[in-house]
Amino acid sequence: IVAWLAFGAIFFTFRMAFVNFRLFGHAIAVVRGRYDDPSEPGEVSHFQALSSALSATVGLGNIAGVAIAVGVGGPGAVFWMIAAAAFGMTSKFVECTLGVKYRIIDTKGNIRGGPMQYLSTGFAELGFGAFGKVLAVLFAVLCIGGSFGGGNMFQVGQSYGALSEVMPFELSKSVYGIVMAVLVGIVIIGGIRSIAKVAEKIVPAMVGIYVAAALFIIVSHAGDVPGAFGRIIGEAFVPEAGLGGLLGVLVQGMKRAAFSNEAGVGSASIAHAAAKTDEPIREGVVALLEPFIDTILVCTMTGLVIVITGAADDPANAKLITDNAGAALTAVAFGSVISWFPKVLAVCVLLFAYSTMISWS
Repeated sequence: IVAWLAFGAIFFTFRMAFVNFRLFGHAIAVVRGRYDDPSEPGEVSHFQALSSALSATVGLGNIAGVAIAVGVGGPGAVFWMIAAAAFGMTSKFVECTLGVKYRIIDTKGNIRGGPMQYLSTGFAELGFGAFGKVLAVLFAVLCIGGSFGGGNMFQVGQSYGALSEVMPFELSKSVYGIVMAVLVGIVIIGGIRSIAKVAEKIVPAMVGIYVAAALFIIVSHAGDVPGAFGRIIGEAFVPEAGLGGLLGVLVQGMKRAAFSNEAGVGSASIAHAAAKTDEPIREGVVALLEPFIDTILVCTMTGLVIVITGAADDPANAKLITDNAGAALTAVAFGSVISWFPKVLAVCVLLFAYSTMISWS
């Protein structure tokens, strides 16, 4: 699956003449509202659509996933995460353009769009209607399964682990799960407009807090940064375990990038299909920013902090790596420099998990 996503991303990047780099500046202008027109069809603004999609992707894959990748595959996994994200920007461009192009607006003004829509309609246009419907149904079923697993269970499990590390009392798993379910329910009952309004407030705040802390650690260890990048690049191509290690570190990086930004998975196009625009390409351009923000920016900072602090190399943290307790490992890395930050990180983890769950729902 990871190889297929990577192949698709590389193919689209060359087919679209490196649109991921060519239209990067234009994407920022669109998100800033330069081309917004309230009269255009849709339910949410470009920025709200980006925030909704980002809130589903900027989740614990950025905190826990990166730590797991570095712990299992070594620092070189970060390089392959960045590479996968750079090509994945084009995958996002393509799928979200299609999401708007083939969306349906019902009589009440509600939007239906995403792979289940463009697979069935697009293949019908090519004369493969039955095949398109099979793929559309298959995507819908698998997407629901993904929402249960990566979109909800993983988020609750990892956020519970991070919170239980800093809470002064024992936190009940059942109570925590019920409280999170109720909080998610309150927002999603209001539909995409409600989700977008919450997401556009939560996402910038949580990313800002997390990135500020990561930057503080990186700047305060500025002398270690060249060495950290040296390990990330060097071990991406020449890992200690030789060829087997190279394949392992490459797969870990690609896999965690796919889980982090979901480029090529199709889920983001459901959120972007609701954007107020009559230009499908314009929303695709907005979407290509997601892997950049999600993986190239946030995940790289997480990886740098873990490599600089040596958290993944410390034998004391071996059990966290074995148990795939990525959020806890990241908390240890940040806590080794900012003693009180694990408490703040626990709140960030809670917000990351919450925003991911409402958007997936």
